[in-house]
Amino acid sequence: MSVLNPQHITAVILAGGKGRRLKGNDKGLVEFQQQPMVEHVLQAVDSRVANIIINANRNIERYESYGHPVISDALSDFQGPLAGFCIAMSEASTSHILTLPCDGPFVSEDYVARMAQALSQDPAAEMAVAHDGERMQPVHALIPVSLLDSLRVFLASGERKIDRWYTQHKVALVDFSDKPEIFQNINTEAQLKHLEETDND
Repeated sequence: MSVLNPQHITAVILAGGKGRRLKGNDKGLVEFQQQPMVEHVLQAVDSRVANIIINANRNIERYESYGHPVISDALSDFQGPLAGFCIAMSEASTSHILTLPCDGPFVSEDYVARMAQALSQDPAAEMAVAHDGERMQPVHALIPVSLLDSLRVFLASGERKIDRWYTQHKVALVDFSDKPEIFQNINTEAQLKHLEETDND
């Protein structure tokens, strides 16, 4: 079994949402532990993949300051994560993209390696999606760019739900039941405050 080489992976940080539950703030730029959340994610994947792309629909110059390409959704009006997947797959120069949300600052150091290994272990799998032991974590996915046409057809039909697109393909679930805490994300000010306090205990 040959494991997918990380040099064939582009990490895509999804920062294109509206942040409705966080008073409309750009979640990637909201500070957690004294630095913007997107920086936690960047640090976790930097040097572990060939390239990094940030998918953002506002504050473009601020995101560009991190030194990685910033791409905006081709679909207007904040169409959800799949719109980010689609534009990233069309722009990536590698064979695969690895998606991560900007509001999940707890990415583990072995995240990239475990996703790549799980996809390689299942020869029938077309993509790999993280699983925390209780549920699938659909925005944590390793997807070949060869599925771009499939995704474009899906979006053109008016569909936007990630899970429905996944059902069209063979998915390898990646077992992260030993560290489900890495999938904690920050959607509200209450969550932000709670996690800041917990981390400082």
